[in-house]
Amino acid sequence: MSNQPFQQRKIIHVDMDCFYAAVEMRDNPELRDKAIAVGGSADRRGVIATCNYKAREFGVRSAMATARALRLCPDLVLVKGRMSVYQEVSRQIRAVFAEYTDKIEPLSLDEAYLDVSECPQFQGSATLIAKDIRRRILEEIGLTASAGIAPVKFLAKVASDLNKPNGQAVIPPAKVAEFVETLPLRKIPGVGKVTAAKLADLGMHTCADAQARSLEELVAHFGKFGGALYERCRGIDKRSVQASRTRKSIGVETTFASDLAGVVDAKQHFDRLLEQLEGRYQRCGNPVIARIGVKLKFEDFQQTTMEQKHAAIDAELLWSLLEGAWERGEGKAVRLIGLQVGLDKPGSAKQLDLGL
Repeated sequence: MSNQPFQQRKIIHVDMDCFYAAVEMRDNPELRDKAIAVGGSADRRGVIATCNYKAREFGVRSAMATARALRLCPDLVLVKGRMSVYQEVSRQIRAVFAEYTDKIEPLSLDEAYLDVSECPQFQGSATLIAKDIRRRILEEIGLTASAGIAPVKFLAKVASDLNKPNGQAVIPPAKVAEFVETLPLRKIPGVGKVTAAKLADLGMHTCADAQARSLEELVAHFGKFGGALYERCRGIDKRSVQASRTRKSIGVETTFASDLAGVVDAKQHFDRLLEQLEGRYQRCGNPVIARIGVKLKFEDFQQTTMEQKHAAIDAELLWSLLEGAWERGEGKAVRLIGLQVGLDKPGSAKQLDLGL
């Protein structure tokens, strides 16, 4: 951890621009002037993983059903994803980061936090470091990235979205208070549609609105997140950049070519998913399991999950949870099944016992 006080940290959030789609356009120049989406399928099933900016002009978005995306943009080109390629490109990008700092916290393949508080390049200017990182990613890897620079993590993430694509924005310490006053609460990471709607019902739309409420009131309405909201709306985020992130779960899922009408139809898919889950679990080093569960997505895209505390991958228990989740659909067909295990926290009493 940096010895810098959190107010004085220099944090960069780097976010690749439409990463999967950008890799496809880089590798196939014929796609560059077309609206493209990675994921989905020609039979209109599945969902879009990501899309380029031309597709976004038509309203296409990540996690959108393929059928809807094609209605919005009939000329949309669907490209099959190449995860192994994206993973390799992500490693190349992180290798660039590592030449500036070892304090790197990846959030996904296409974004990461960097703490450059002790970085000697460019006389320690985080703004110039971010600019140089983006230049190198473009010149060496052929992709564009956006960046946000701020003294705290969540504001760096907010800033990286201000001048997308292929841009950057900085929120210096002296401007934090002024910036957050007018910041819409929905821009704060962790405030989703449901929370934003609840905040609006309570008359809170900007950070200034939330600043007028007490910590007790926010916690009463939002529980633990109310405490985080109390700090975020004041520009406070004491989290440091974590160079290693602990895996919390392992999961596998599949979307079917045709909706499954009954739970009996799911058996062969369940067996295959179970085998995949066990293989992935072993490749992760057999970490300690705290719970296991299933996820179903119904034909109307509603989703449900069921889980139970358990210390091992148990096929019989998982199938029982699957049956229970299926009943919640009250006769609706199922388009997706997922199996998952939740992992115990490192260093827990349970893990220590198992290690003796």
